[in-house]
Amino acid sequence: MIYHGDTETRRILLHEELTEKIIGSAIEVHRALGPGLLESAYEECLCREFNLRGLVFQRQVPLPVEYKGVKLDCGYRLDLIVQDTVILELKCVEHVLPVHEAQLLTYLKLTGKHVGIIMNFNVATLVRGGIVRKVL
Repeated sequence: MIYHGDTETRRILLHEELTEKIIGSAIEVHRALGPGLLESAYEECLCREFNLRGLVFQRQVPLPVEYKGVKLDCGYRLDLIVQDTVILELKCVEHVLPVHEAQLLTYLKLTGKHVGIIMNFNVATLVRGGIVRKVL
């Protein structure tokens, strides 16, 4: 898809650059720790890496579900939102399943964000099967 206009082009490139920084951070954490830890350990280390790289983020962000005009707290939490732009969903599972991808797409719809990444740290090499990027 080609976008016309400087503002739209810069926004697309910003997301690409940002997702590259996020993925680079996750690769650094995975290289240091390897697979086999709890999701919370990877989240903590990834947040440390984001701080070192100057990335602004929020963690464990409550996500209400809007139903018939009312926002309801159903207990959903986003693992991380980076630069108020990219939703990051962390996993430590054998395989990323379609339900995980559906979850991320739903999070994108509910927040109005356009880019999300699933990071599955329970793999031998993060770049082979550990990263799923979705755009809504």
